[in-house]
Amino acid sequence: MIALALLAASVGAGLLALFPYTLYPLALRLAPRRPLRMRARRAPTATLVFCAYNESASIPAKLANLRAIREVWPAMRFRCFVDQSTDDTLALLRAASDIVDVDTAGARVGKATGMRRLVAACDTDVVIFTDANVMLEPLCVPRLLAYFSDSEVGGVCGTLHYTNPDASDATIASSAYWRLEEKIKARESACGSTMGADGSIFATRRHLYPQVPPNLLDDFIVSMTVVFGGMRLVSAPDVHAYETAVVEGADEFRRRRRIACRAYMTHNHLRPRVLSMSPFDIYKYVSHKLIRWYGIWLAMASMIFAGLAAIAFLGIWIGVPLVAAATVVFAICARPPFAAVRKLREAALQFWATGLGMADAWRGRQYQTWSTPASRAQVDLASAPGIEPPAPLRTSAGGAG
Repeated sequence: MIALALLAASVGAGLLALFPYTLYPLALRLAPRRPLRMRARRAPTATLVFCAYNESASIPAKLANLRAIREVWPAMRFRCFVDQSTDDTLALLRAASDIVDVDTAGARVGKATGMRRLVAACDTDVVIFTDANVMLEPLCVPRLLAYFSDSEVGGVCGTLHYTNPDASDATIASSAYWRLEEKIKARESACGSTMGADGSIFATRRHLYPQVPPNLLDDFIVSMTVVFGGMRLVSAPDVHAYETAVVEGADEFRRRRRIACRAYMTHNHLRPRVLSMSPFDIYKYVSHKLIRWYGIWLAMASMIFAGLAAIAFLGIWIGVPLVAAATVVFAICARPPFAAVRKLREAALQFWATGLGMADAWRGRQYQTWSTPASRAQVDLASAPGIEPPAPLRTSAGGAG
């Protein structure tokens, strides 16, 4: 009886860990559709905002991208907050004052504070949020703004593509994860709202912008506030953004851990408002977000229960050596020579980083500021449709100001 209970616990924990990536996307297909009601009306005014820290390698391409967007949408405005960069980021941006308004502070304050300052300076109907290293297809702006012709839409999430999906085991794992994430967002949107936006590309009506604590995820709070306010947060498959994934596994591990810590602390901050959502939205939130954060712990619990079940079924003299042998094989596979196993190992490490990030949140560790991963190269514009590579950008000697 005990052996069967342990086996059931192992299977249950394993299935729950896999649920957000398997049964949940399938279940969304069965939900009633909520089609958008987009109408032909005057497009809202918009400002595109982003924060930058030590992004001098990306800024020339970014400025060229902003100019291309301005050609398509002349009324578009651009604002950037530079968080005390130690490279030429500020000088490069200030040299392009004809295209972008630049703000900075006397000390590092983090992205959430920077975004709050940028939004406070805006007077447009809509604010479009993105990152300094993300390039947007120029035609994405009119497409994105068209979604706001539906009066029920309060926010729009674009679709992110990695330009180097096969550069390393880390990028292969990240790209596969993100392709699934975009599919889930699209299916959630088809039946109401998606559960949060990624900071690479999303937009909200400016009057919905909330107060965001400086140590929490601004993109998560800002986008979920749309849903809390009774409006729809929808996914836009025709709004394309491009970014290079982090190449080195160690860099991606640190990035995932930092994001997971801030995400779980943000969840704790939002919990009362999450519970005020409709039952269906709570189901989507738990399935898409909460279970994922606990995924690595559920997987570990499944393995522990499986080991105990093996001992209970086979006896201590057979069960213990079998579990020990399985542990040795698992340890050997930590540095495998086979490409397929290396990819699985990289994916497992990224989930482990999420688990450690949650543990950081439990211990009260905070990540307010961020740094640019060393192994993230400039976006490959040749692989981003509709985006032209930039001409060399020159700055004046006094550009830093």
